[in-house]
Amino acid sequence: MIEIALKQPESMEECIYFSNRTMGEGKARAWVFRKECPKCKATMGKPVVKGKVKIRADHYICPKCEFTESKEEHEDSLEMNIVYTCPECKHEGEATTQYKLKTWKGVKAYVFECGGCGEKIGITKKMKEPKVKKK
Repeated sequence: MIEIALKQPESMEECIYFSNRTMGEGKARAWVFRKECPKCKATMGKPVVKGKVKIRADHYICPKCEFTESKEEHEDSLEMNIVYTCPECKHEGEATTQYKLKTWKGVKAYVFECGGCGEKIGITKKMKEPKVKKK
């Protein structure tokens, strides 16, 4: 078993994104912590309207001081933490990557490199399979 140095979330309330995936012979657990407000250090989140979180909001807001930041600017400053087992070389490790979807094997994914073999690994949206090259 590997020693985990990355801070693990204690609840889903701490995270903007959380995923636990199997990828063939490998697996990955990825999460992105909520960002602190740069003004008052409270935890920022999407706006709450009539007691419900506005899912498709175009900005993030601090619940205490009302500081607002655009969704794009806010998410570009976040970092994804990943604990994984590589599907190629079975290396167990940790990685961090930018919280930004990239195209990987024809599908949108959060991409990072294996620390053992250097293979690019993608965490895709639910149920999306990477395209396999025909030989």
